[in-house]
Amino acid sequence: MSPRDKALSDADVTAWLAANLPQWRLEDGWIRRTYKTSGWKGTLMVINTIGHLAEAAWHHPDITASYAWVEVRLMTHSAKGITGKDLALAKKIEDVIHWQPASEDNELEATPTGDMRFAYIKYD
Repeated sequence: MSPRDKALSDADVTAWLAANLPQWRLEDGWIRRTYKTSGWKGTLMVINTIGHLAEAAWHHPDITASYAWVEVRLMTHSAKGITGKDLALAKKIEDVIHWQPASEDNELEATPTGDMRFAYIKYD
């Protein structure tokens, strides 16, 4: 096991989540987050986005999904706990899933709001 696979204490994980990812929680040995979507299309987009990030990172979460939600669970199995890899991937997932171009100073207009034909994720 490499040093980066060393499990962190529950207290360290809980403190890091509170400071950096308050929507994530430590539960039953996993860090978890549920994303609410506007329906199946949004659910698939969230799953595919997480899949891309996980494959690029070579660190794979467990995912449970239904029509309008996706739950992501991360734990480093080789360490039998939460490591820096889990926290780093959770942060990247959060940043990408909750990216809202319209809130930045750029040319992107973002998904139209107010029309359910275009809705896909329910931002916190």
